[in-house]
Amino acid sequence: MESYEHKLKQGERGALLSIGAYVILSLVKIGTGYFTRSEALTADGINNTTDIAVSMAVLIGLRMARKPPDSDHPYGHMRAETIASMVASFVMAVAGLQVVLQAARSFWDRSDGIPDLSAAWVALGSAVVMGFVYWYNRRLAKRVGSQSLMAAAYDNRSDALVSLGAAAGILCSRLGLPILDPAAALAVGIVICKTAWDIFSEATHALTDGFDDAKLKVFRQTVTDTPGVKRIRDIRGRVHGSSVLLDVVVEVNAELSVGQSHGISDDIEKRMLDEHRIEKVHVHIEPYLEQER
Repeated sequence: MESYEHKLKQGERGALLSIGAYVILSLVKIGTGYFTRSEALTADGINNTTDIAVSMAVLIGLRMARKPPDSDHPYGHMRAETIASMVASFVMAVAGLQVVLQAARSFWDRSDGIPDLSAAWVALGSAVVMGFVYWYNRRLAKRVGSQSLMAAAYDNRSDALVSLGAAAGILCSRLGLPILDPAAALAVGIVICKTAWDIFSEATHALTDGFDDAKLKVFRQTVTDTPGVKRIRDIRGRVHGSSVLLDVVVEVNAELSVGQSHGISDDIEKRMLDEHRIEKVHVHIEPYLEQER
């Protein structure tokens, strides 16, 4: 099984891919938008420059999370990845609000300039590129279990939608329907803000030690099914970066030896690793007494 550090190192590839794509696309869009008189494409390119900051935050978070535990961080630096997700949500929210406000202003401040058709092709090509980057990062994030890389993937998806909205606006302007340009931009801006809120909610839930109760019930059943476990007295979980920390208090036969009780503890840890990919499980053994039932 891959180590946590190796998974984070793999996740860095996705962040680097995003940075490279955003640098190239922002230069192409801003340059093409200027020469083709397309405000939508220029705005899309400027939006991509802010996405570079999102991907940089994710990359820094992934690299910080790989640092080993020290005297100030005995549990390691894995929550740096969650903080990176929160930073990404802030940048996405600002970009989304910017798109919404610009779209609202465009309803009353219409430009008479008609952009060149090449601007629409650039926007569509950008949407295809970011769609591929989204697919790659989403797939990689699921495989390595990276929360911040998944946030970056959602940002990639938002940018693909922005580019589609820009292309639609450019085409509508050329077809004599300029009102659809700000309408499409407004819808895209709302999608970006919604995505930012979802990422922010997930990050704050993790940072405040919140945990999915449905997952905890599944983990409880796995522990209950472990031979030798008489009863679960307590089970708690929390998210630590892309990993899960599980604390379990179980009761076993009071007449078992220390070695036998320790064997049950090892069995629980192995089951959690094999069935749920949880590497960090702390098991506390208590004697099972009939009168306490």
